[in-house]
Amino acid sequence: MTGGQARHPRASKTVDLAAEAEGFLLARSHHDAARREAAQLCAGMLWLTTAQAEEVARYYCERRMLLTRHMLRASVQRADELHQEYESRYQELRRALLRRHAACASAVMACAAGAGAAAGMLAR
Repeated sequence: MTGGQARHPRASKTVDLAAEAEGFLLARSHHDAARREAAQLCAGMLWLTTAQAEEVARYYCERRMLLTRHMLRASVQRADELHQEYESRYQELRRALLRRHAACASAVMACAAGAGAAAGMLAR
């Protein structure tokens, strides 16, 4: 659904920049969480050497970020699908409402014309 108002180019750039910054911060927080989880995982594996622990942590972070990216893309895709579904349903409801209003207005006009004709006939 569009609001019918065109955004100012400068406002559009600001909104885009804010969305990009929000995306960066979200990705960064997911990456930090993956690092913490990897550190906790490696801390429980006391038999790992430092190099092995670093490799496990790197691999875990890599896999976790791929999973997160996949889940976010799936969420965005589903949100787009829902947006399209709701948009089409909104348009259908809007057209139905317009038809009903037009029918009611026609009925009111017909009644008014009939009442006017009847009043004219009685006035004679």
